[in-house]
Amino acid sequence: MPHETISVFDMFKIGVGPSSSHTLGPWRAALRFVETLRSRTSLDQVAAVTVLLYGSLAKTGKGHGTDIAVLLGLCNEDPVTIDVNSITPRINAIHDKKELMLGGEQVIAFNAAEQVQFLYHETLPFHPNGLSFLVSLKNGQGWSETYYSIGGGFVVKEGEDNSHKNAVDLSFPINTADDLLHWCMKTGMAIHEVVMENENAWRSEDATRAGVLRIWHTMKDCIYRGCHAKGELPGGLQVRRRAFDLNKKMIQGHPYTDYESWMKAIRAGGEGFHYILDWVSCFALAVNEENAAFGRVVTAPTNGAAGVIPAVLQYFVTFCNGHDDDKIIRFLLTASEIGSIFKKGATISAAMGGCQAEIGVSSAMAAAALTESMGGTQRQALMAAEIAMEHHLGLTCDPIGGLVQVPCIERNTMGAIKAITASQLALQSSPDYAKVSLDKVVKTMWDTALDMSSKYKETADGGLAIHIPISLPEC
Repeated sequence: MPHETISVFDMFKIGVGPSSSHTLGPWRAALRFVETLRSRTSLDQVAAVTVLLYGSLAKTGKGHGTDIAVLLGLCNEDPVTIDVNSITPRINAIHDKKELMLGGEQVIAFNAAEQVQFLYHETLPFHPNGLSFLVSLKNGQGWSETYYSIGGGFVVKEGEDNSHKNAVDLSFPINTADDLLHWCMKTGMAIHEVVMENENAWRSEDATRAGVLRIWHTMKDCIYRGCHAKGELPGGLQVRRRAFDLNKKMIQGHPYTDYESWMKAIRAGGEGFHYILDWVSCFALAVNEENAAFGRVVTAPTNGAAGVIPAVLQYFVTFCNGHDDDKIIRFLLTASEIGSIFKKGATISAAMGGCQAEIGVSSAMAAAALTESMGGTQRQALMAAEIAMEHHLGLTCDPIGGLVQVPCIERNTMGAIKAITASQLALQSSPDYAKVSLDKVVKTMWDTALDMSSKYKETADGGLAIHIPISLPEC
C-alpha cells in the first residue's frame, strides 16, 4: 500500500468557523478556482460566475456559512488572516450592491441569491460535499470546475491526480497504528519524536516548532476570547453563550484582562474533581462558541470538533504542569499523527461518517497526546486513542437547523472528558491485555460510517435535527 503523506499542518489548520468541511473547505475551493481563472484568462474578461452547492453542502450550507465562505474565497480573502469582524459587513455589501471583487481586483456583477445555488436534492457521486464553479467570459466562452470538501478543510479537485500531491520521502512512512508502533519499537523513539523526524522532510525543525506553537497560541487565544464573550450566537436558534457565565462563576466575577493572569488565578483556585471538570467543559464550550460565531479557530481535525484538543491541552497546561513549549509541541505532534491515521484508514468528515468522524477522532487524538505527555508508553498512547474512539462509535451528526450549535457545542465537552478518561484508563492499564487495537477500531469506524444512514451524516434529515421543533428566520 502506498503511504499517504500528511503533515501536522494538514491536520491542524488556522481558519474561521463554523465548519471545516462546509466553511473552510469551500473557501479554499473558491481560492483555488480563482487561481485557475488567473491561469486561464484575465479576470477582466470574466462576465459571470455561478456556484452550485450539492448534497450536504446544500442541506446544511446556510447554517454552516458555506455561501459566505465561497463569496470570501472568490474575493481572494485568506481564512487564516482575514479580520473576522469584517466578514459580516463584507457579505452585506456584496448582497446590497449585487457585485463582488473577483480575485480581490476585478468588480463583477453578482447576485448571490441567484448565483449561489443550493441543490438540495442533488449529490455528486464522489463525496457528499461537492461544489461546482461555472464561469462565463465576455467572449461567450466558459467552463466549469468541480471540487470536493472531504473533511478537515481538505479539498480535492475533480479529475485531478492527488496521489503525488504533498509527496515527500518520509523517514518513517506510516499508514496505520501498527506502522507507527513498528517505528517506535524499532527506533526506541516516542510518537512525537517519530512525527518530528517525518516533519523534517517538509521543513526545518525550528520552522515546525514555530508553526506548532502558532497553532497553540491560536487555540489558547480562542479559549480566552470564548470565555470572555457573552451574548447570543448567530443563526436564529437563540442559543446563549455559556462559557462566559461559567467562567464568571468560577472566577467569582473577578475581571482578568489577559490570558496569563487568568490562568494563574485558575491554577490557584483548586484541584478538586468538580472544579477541574467544570474548567475542561468551559474551555471546550468557549472554543466551539467562538466557532459558531464565525471566530478564528484551529481545525483540530475539524471545526465542529475544534474544542476537544484545545480543552484537553489547556487542561494539561493548567492542571498537569504542562506549561512548557516543548511539552505543548510534543502533545500536538502526537495528536496529529493519530488524526492522520484515522484520515488514511477511515474519514474525518461528518458528511461521510457522522459525528464519530469528528468528535470521535478528536477525542482519540487528544487521548493519545495526553497519555504520552503524562509519561505513558507508545502502546498506552495508542490504547488511549482506541478507548476514546471505541466509545464514540456510531455517533451521528444531526445538527438542529443545520447549525453547529445543538448538539455540536456540548459534544465537544463530552469528547474532551472522554479523552481524559481514556488516558487515565490507559495509564493505569497494561496494553498487553487490550482486546481491541487502534487499527481495528479505525476499521470498525469506517465500516460503521458505510452502514450509517445518510440521515445522520450532516444533512439535518434525521435525529435531533427533525425532533426538535424550531422556527428559523428566512435567509
